[in-house]
Amino acid sequence: MSIQWIQQAINYMEQHICEDICYDDVARHVHMSNYNFHRTFSLVVGMTANEYIRSRRLTLAAQELRTTDLSVIDAAYKYGYETPESFSKAFSRFHGSSPKQAKQNGARLHLFNPLVVKITLEGGSIMDYRMEHKEQQQFIARVKAFPNESINDDNDHSVPDFWTACHEKDLVEPMRQLHAEGKKDLYGLCGPALKSETHFNYGIGVLVDADTDMEGVQRLLENGYTMWKTEPTDYAVFKCMGTDGDCIAETWNKFYKEFLTQTGYEQTEDTDYELYFEKGESGLFCELWIPVRKAG
Repeated sequence: MSIQWIQQAINYMEQHICEDICYDDVARHVHMSNYNFHRTFSLVVGMTANEYIRSRRLTLAAQELRTTDLSVIDAAYKYGYETPESFSKAFSRFHGSSPKQAKQNGARLHLFNPLVVKITLEGGSIMDYRMEHKEQQQFIARVKAFPNESINDDNDHSVPDFWTACHEKDLVEPMRQLHAEGKKDLYGLCGPALKSETHFNYGIGVLVDADTDMEGVQRLLENGYTMWKTEPTDYAVFKCMGTDGDCIAETWNKFYKEFLTQTGYEQTEDTDYELYFEKGESGLFCELWIPVRKAG
């Protein structure tokens, strides 16, 4: 799917800016799951949908307070805040002035205009990838649900914190021990979300194959672990080169802005995953496996 859908989503949000916007409705409007909507929007636009809505509402509120006799209380309720106090705090953080000050001459206010998506393709850059087909796969994993709004939110560290907690609680090593040396690769699994869902599943796991200790798998299943299955799928595979998770976000950004716009593929709503090799090449943080199919 072309990322031109982002403009359609922005137009929809602008048309309903003063309403109690349901992000399920926005995602449905552009024929995407809630999960993929939040992920793609934040990567391409550079902010979450929540941040976009908040910035636009506070901009419009300031303009209306400045040019009309709208009261602060009425502005708070009109632009989606439960109390005048929460509105005033958000307004002051955004503008550097209070709502009351906005009504006075000389008040300094910030302006955040509606976004217009323009796709610019620049030649000369190389994005290495390979195509792989996988039949049905199984993983044993520790799984947790996360709100779709947390996807790619720079201020949200819930997924990295999940990794940290699993290591600290010694929940990762028992999975690695299911395999012999040289096959202890780890997977970060992102589950597909139905269009009606507000959360997505993320799992930390290992592949279950013919060489896996199945008795060990059964013990883990009895102790809070989950069997995660994927369907036969084609994947676009990218190497994330770097020293931390920032390289994953950069690769996702290039996937949406460069790969999808130039290759004729579209992302499917299947499991995507990060593959962390036990012994990888120098400088490789992980591989990113994204399910795709030919568009059309």
